[in-house]
Amino acid sequence: MSDPLVWLPFDPADLGEPPTGLRYERVDPTRHVPDTVGEVAFYVPPYALGTVGGEVIAQMHGLRVVQTLTAGVDAIRDRVPEGVTLCNGRGVHDTSTAELALTLTLACLRGIPGFTRDQDQRRWRSAWRPSLADRTVLLVGYGAIGEAVEARLLPFECHVVRVARSARDGVHAIGDLPDLLPEADVVILVVPLTDATHGLVDAAFLDRMKHGALLVNVARGAVIVTDDLLAALHSGRVTAAIDVADVEPLPDDSPLYDAPGLLVTPHVGGASSAMWPRAHRLVREQLQRFAAGEDLCNVMVGDY
Repeated sequence: MSDPLVWLPFDPADLGEPPTGLRYERVDPTRHVPDTVGEVAFYVPPYALGTVGGEVIAQMHGLRVVQTLTAGVDAIRDRVPEGVTLCNGRGVHDTSTAELALTLTLACLRGIPGFTRDQDQRRWRSAWRPSLADRTVLLVGYGAIGEAVEARLLPFECHVVRVARSARDGVHAIGDLPDLLPEADVVILVVPLTDATHGLVDAAFLDRMKHGALLVNVARGAVIVTDDLLAALHSGRVTAAIDVADVEPLPDDSPLYDAPGLLVTPHVGGASSAMWPRAHRLVREQLQRFAAGEDLCNVMVGDY
């Protein structure tokens, strides 16, 4: 019997020392599907915005594991057959996404977008802006990325309030949001997209936010009801920064581009030099476990 086949979206040499007892092929199934598709036992889909190469899974008759390079698995989970283990990229994007969440927060609070526009117009206009220091930051989603965001927030002398799906020591349940939102100066969304979080930020959520508070979304676009956010922005009730949208790429006629008090980045939370070393390390460790018949990490179970 031949060794189990692994499809990788990068050169196997990038793993350093690929675990023995496995066969490796570098494949981008969004461009070409090799004849070996039916032999694939361990599949790492390509990391690409808008597609994850999930359509090819139906042809993988010997598939045992799907290991994504994304923290969220909403784009692929419905394509993974029963009996196949789905693992996410927990740990791959913590650093990059946390850096962006902090960058967006500081940029909006200190008025960097306005200063950039002034520079383009060769204008020198000073302004008094709020600091992150002494602010209350509501962190909605307290998994690995949420913890990484918090670690970067705390040196800025702000107060962090943690929220997760269920309560635990030092962490509020998501059901507590109505009571927590009025006290927060900044709300950062880091939740996965699930049935429970789809449309979480609606008119009622935004109405509960403190007037003038900042909303930062580095989660998924569909966590926010776009029309409700637009209404809140135009009324001046909140300001916001979003790295994700419910439709991506964002169409050039989207009203989000012209919304007042909004900073938009094009889903670049994980797109930094910090990603690939962590991705290669995770995949190598998972393949070592797979080759040895050991339990995998980052296994997605239940409502994720």
